[in-house]
Amino acid sequence: QVQLVESGGGSTEAGGSLRLSCVVLGQTSCPFDMYWYRQAPGKEREIVATADTDGHAGYGDFVEGRFTILRAKSENTMTLQMDSLKPDDTATYFCKTQYAPRPGTWVRSCLDDVNRWGQGTQVTVS
Repeated sequence: QVQLVESGGGSTEAGGSLRLSCVVLGQTSCPFDMYWYRQAPGKEREIVATADTDGHAGYGDFVEGRFTILRAKSENTMTLQMDSLKPDDTATYFCKTQYAPRPGTWVRSCLDDVNRWGQGTQVTVS
């Protein structure tokens, strides 16, 4: 089973930058996609960015080119570079891994091995 360790949250003023990191600890042969989610007080959790098993990136509409997700598969790490931050970006940011099998290769035990949420890291923009 894997565990996720997030780091890099903090506080900054509007227009500033922060960089979040997520490290996947533990060994697995199960393929997985990686995500950043965020949740602000009183709001639902929403997808910020995703990096699939092939490293392809996707972003929520609100990102508008301000964030960059990078995944280093060899190191099992993912970073989220956030620039031009706005007060609306204030939230707890969560790393997530989700089993992503190739067609015809689904393995039940991989759900338990890799489907995980990180503990969250706070980002505050004033």
